[in-house]
Amino acid sequence: MKTTVDIADSILERAKRVASRERTTLKALIETGLQMVLREHKRAEAFRLRDESFGGAGLRPEWRDRPWADIRDAAYEGRGG
Repeated sequence: MKTTVDIADSILERAKRVASRERTTLKALIETGLQMVLREHKRAEAFRLRDESFGGAGLRPEWRDRPWADIRDAAYEGRGG
């Protein structure tokens, strides 16, 4: 696919020199750079928090309708929290 991209003159000149020195094309250099950036973005997007829940029926009945602050306070009671 063809597209047009505006690249700063200084960056384009450096890229052309690198491509020449590495005996590759400017197109190949740009594609390689884009692939690297896209791989990094994929890694950043790929994170998923593992489900570490355990089997059970959820909260005990006496805690089901209580606000989180009450549950948290009870969990840390006597533990300096």
